[in-house]
Amino acid sequence: MNQNEVYDAIVVGTGISGGWAAKELCENGLKTLVLERGPMVRHVADYKTMNDDPWDYEFKGELTREDKKKYHKQLRVGWAPREDVKHFFVNDLEHPYQETKRFDWIRGYQVGGRSLTWGRQSYRWSNIDFEANLKEGIAVDWPVRYADIAPWYDRVEQYIGVSGENLGLKQLPDGKFQPPMELNCVEKELQKSMATTFDDGRLLTIGRAAHITENTTEFKGRGPCQYRNRCWRGCPFGGYFSSNSSTLPAAERTGNMTLRPNSIVYELVYDESTKMASGVRIIDAETHEKMEFKGKIVFLCASAMASVGILLQSKSERFPDGMGNNHDQLGRNIMDHHYQLGATAKVDGHLDKYYKGRRPNGFYIPRFVNLDDKTKRGDFLRGFGYQGGASRENWSEMVAEMGYGKALKEAVLKPGGWQIGMTGFGEMLPYHDNRVTLSEDKKDQWGLPQLDFDVEFKENEFKMREAIKEEAVVILKNAGFKDVEVYDTETGPGLGIHEMGGARMGWNPRTSVLNKHSQLHDVPNVYVTDGAFMTSASCVNPSLTYMAFTARAANHAAEQFKLGKFALA
Repeated sequence: MNQNEVYDAIVVGTGISGGWAAKELCENGLKTLVLERGPMVRHVADYKTMNDDPWDYEFKGELTREDKKKYHKQLRVGWAPREDVKHFFVNDLEHPYQETKRFDWIRGYQVGGRSLTWGRQSYRWSNIDFEANLKEGIAVDWPVRYADIAPWYDRVEQYIGVSGENLGLKQLPDGKFQPPMELNCVEKELQKSMATTFDDGRLLTIGRAAHITENTTEFKGRGPCQYRNRCWRGCPFGGYFSSNSSTLPAAERTGNMTLRPNSIVYELVYDESTKMASGVRIIDAETHEKMEFKGKIVFLCASAMASVGILLQSKSERFPDGMGNNHDQLGRNIMDHHYQLGATAKVDGHLDKYYKGRRPNGFYIPRFVNLDDKTKRGDFLRGFGYQGGASRENWSEMVAEMGYGKALKEAVLKPGGWQIGMTGFGEMLPYHDNRVTLSEDKKDQWGLPQLDFDVEFKENEFKMREAIKEEAVVILKNAGFKDVEVYDTETGPGLGIHEMGGARMGWNPRTSVLNKHSQLHDVPNVYVTDGAFMTSASCVNPSLTYMAFTARAANHAAEQFKLGKFALA
């Protein structure tokens, strides 16, 4: 690496947003340096557990006691990490952070980031979401509306491959979809029940998932989903979208990308003469050597909290409290989604039916509250949706005393009855005092200050959580399902793995960090397009929105670059 070379653009991070920034900038002809703090992960070649079976692991995939100590915060999510995927999650002992209040920061540091392990649910925002802050007098107004982002949603969906069905809902705009995956018989029963029982517009559909579902040549080296449901190990078929299978190869094909893993960006360099960033400073993760790379444009896509941390560390005479932080807005208004609360039930009948394959997707119930006068609730603002699924129980109904010999063998080959469950994803409001700061005394192994989280749910969130549980019970009982039970896992913000905010967009530099193009108000050649830019949270999974905003911002940056707006001294 030549530290004297001046790149047209530098992209920090290789996850959902970083991959898209790299692709769009490189395809626009910009010589782009892409920096990733974690190790290299090559598509297919480095998916080392992609074909493993449960019996390949001594403890059926469970971590050893020693490993559980290493991943003690990552394990809060419940379903990960496990032996087959622990290498895609951070070791908490090696990557510590502080919690003034509990915050579940689930991370993956490697080329591809969390695009290798994300849930792949892909939903558009609507104007209901973009206008809510303004109409309700909450926080600040978004400087964009749905019409500004819709063409970029189109572009992203068609490129990554999103399966689903169009519904004509104002709260969940239609998209450019691959054929939908199929609901199973119990899910169809619930779908029919909801359509005939409720008059408030609630309905059930298959999840909109970033999976290719039909054979086509347009995805360049990617094939359709094989229904293995081993997605988080890395998909050798490229059936689901990840940076590794899609956007990074596209950037590489242009010949304009230089990718450097094991590069921990800790500071953006500010040039007083040009009033722009002149590059980034990194620490080599393996050698601890410090380096500086120059670039005319910088895209921060390190993940929301990491990008905020980099900006907070980027101090200069012009920005003594962090780049772009003249008005104490940086690190504030942190948000997430509600998660791991809802209801389960048992379902009679359908014992002559099963399903084929391991569908890596579930059903989705879009938001149905606080949409109009008919659905308005007086106890909380905003709304929630549900994700869930139905399946035949494992072999748990077979008890040892029930049989032996031939009877036992026959019993373990018969699946149990049907069960169904649904979990709510609800919106969290942006609060000025929900913030992340740099620790004053705790540092990591590279000598960098740890992040300290002071984030909590407040009254609106707790009231919404009660509604999420109540409505889940109503939906399942109205369908005639049995043994309906509520669950509510102990949690704090972060567990939804949809952390957002910290460098929000807005009209006014005094109350926001970024403008409508995702640029720092005060440093126009720095763009932030991961979850840090979010001004509110909606209740849908945010990754599709990150990608759409990133593609839009990267093309804006390329246009400005070609106009000579980012020439360095």
